[in-house]
Amino acid sequence: MANYRGCDLPEDLYYDLDYVWVRPEEDGTFTLGITDPAQTMSGRVQYARFKKPGKRIRSGKPVGRLESSKWAGGIPAPFDGEIVAVNSLMEQDPGQVNIAPYGEAWLVRLRPENPESALENLATGQQALEAMKVWVDRYDVYCMRCAVPGAEEEDVP
Repeated sequence: MANYRGCDLPEDLYYDLDYVWVRPEEDGTFTLGITDPAQTMSGRVQYARFKKPGKRIRSGKPVGRLESSKWAGGIPAPFDGEIVAVNSLMEQDPGQVNIAPYGEAWLVRLRPENPESALENLATGQQALEAMKVWVDRYDVYCMRCAVPGAEEEDVP
């Protein structure tokens, strides 16, 4: 996994080059989440609400909404599709996105209307990493994730 200014940027994901990541799944669906730089900029997420499974979403329209004390906004669909699953963990404990943005804190799964073209407007690999570095620099982000509640902190020498 690449890391730039403290921001984790997995090379195997696809990015909208703003704040959404996408991972293709074996069943033909795509998992969506927000990037490490995006969760850092938003601050501690306190509220998450998503459209219901079965809802058709057009590219650019929100699949849901996240809110923190300093930011609120919709999470845009990167392609036309249908929501097939919502991460119930995020609805119950939205702050998880500040702990594990690429893991347990995924947001929704979409089934694309056109699977062959679903990823055509997204970047991956080195192209995505370079573009994400530009994004991090433009917003002067140094990524930090919140501590896992209940975990003991290590002493720093």
